[in-house]
Amino acid sequence: MGGTTTRARPRLPRAVLAHALWAGIDFDRYFRWRRARDGDPFLVRFPAFGTALFTGTRSGAKELFRAPAHAIRPPDPNPIEPLIGTASVILAHGPRHQRDRALLTPGFHGERIRRYANTIRDSVIIELDGGGAGPAWRPGTRIDARLAARAITLRVILRAVFGIEDERRRAAYTTAVVDFLSAFGGPLMLVPALRHSAFGHAPWDRFLRTRDRLDELVTADIAARRASGAAGEDLLGTLLRARYDDGTAMTDTELREQLRTLLVAGHETTATTLVWALYRLHRQPETLRRLRAELATAGPDPDPRELARLPYLEAVCQETLRLHPPVPIVLRRLTEPFELLGVELAAGDTMGLATPLLHSDPEVWSEPDRFMPERFLERRYGPFEFAPYGGGSRRCVGAPLADYELRITLGTVLSRVELALSPRYAHGRIPLSVPHNIATGPRAGITFDIR
Repeated sequence: MGGTTTRARPRLPRAVLAHALWAGIDFDRYFRWRRARDGDPFLVRFPAFGTALFTGTRSGAKELFRAPAHAIRPPDPNPIEPLIGTASVILAHGPRHQRDRALLTPGFHGERIRRYANTIRDSVIIELDGGGAGPAWRPGTRIDARLAARAITLRVILRAVFGIEDERRRAAYTTAVVDFLSAFGGPLMLVPALRHSAFGHAPWDRFLRTRDRLDELVTADIAARRASGAAGEDLLGTLLRARYDDGTAMTDTELREQLRTLLVAGHETTATTLVWALYRLHRQPETLRRLRAELATAGPDPDPRELARLPYLEAVCQETLRLHPPVPIVLRRLTEPFELLGVELAAGDTMGLATPLLHSDPEVWSEPDRFMPERFLERRYGPFEFAPYGGGSRRCVGAPLADYELRITLGTVLSRVELALSPRYAHGRIPLSVPHNIATGPRAGITFDIR
């Protein structure tokens, strides 16, 4: 239970559909308007997914993240369940969530992720040299930053999860993952009623075919690894060796859905943040100059491990995550009564954290709308103030790798090429952030010209 005085339950807006549409089109401005109009916490109803009590304050985040693990579970129905599967650690709850998280966590310990430093740098160089999703980054070329970022981060996660080095196998996975994610658009994610077949021709049928193709690849790799008897040092190997307390191992179905989760969540969120970081830096030349000056101290061909330790580079990445959290809403469904900021909730109710509100709370952040990386050099923010990967017992297990990859990727790009935002994005309003499968990002791919 929270420790505040009990207060009346907030009123739900009458025009539910209009509010839901606004939240879906521009959730950041919608949540800010609701906070200004109704205070904190406030209720939001999502058609087909129910009502949630949202907070965006430090005290609210503290209460939500400190809710006992046995008292919370993911919301059900869940918008991303078709993507990741019911066995995914993201959807697990209770003892099973604790067991699965314990098996996955060792794969993201500090020493383990530092082994991927060269892989991350090399993945960037391959893309810059034209060996990835787009043309070589030569002067006069225009590149789609989202397309390039996804190619870089997918190459990294395929190496981290499956140890894939064979180019044909990597190409097969890349095609399967891209098709899979492209098939699960906003309508399927936000309107569960569309998740029905229609003689093999509905969007849901197309999605199921792409999921089956990806699962065939994953299942084949699990079988091959089991047959070889060599588990390997990648995340697949970690999970094959792992055992629960009772001595049992994950089933192949459980393995497949955990690995699919790592593939999807492990590259889309980092790719989105990389795009926003490049965009913000090139809209703010003085910040870009300061970062380039720090990168220059690491030399013309910096060791990626040295890049990851640069303080201003880290601050730039943190400030990008503050303004553009890739997963802006954290939801918890209650399995027993709970009190959030004095509002009594029953078992079955849902409470949520609006991360953009938390990251713009004027009691914590000075000039919250400004891109000011130096704020992260001046003070350390707590887990109830800065929470780009969620928090509490359900904080993203892959956050250490995501942070590490983002620093090395951004540092390597800026150390090797000079970019300029294309005229469409160089001025004017910041692009809207909209749902893209498991993460949110710019509505369209932001383009840059190579100088």
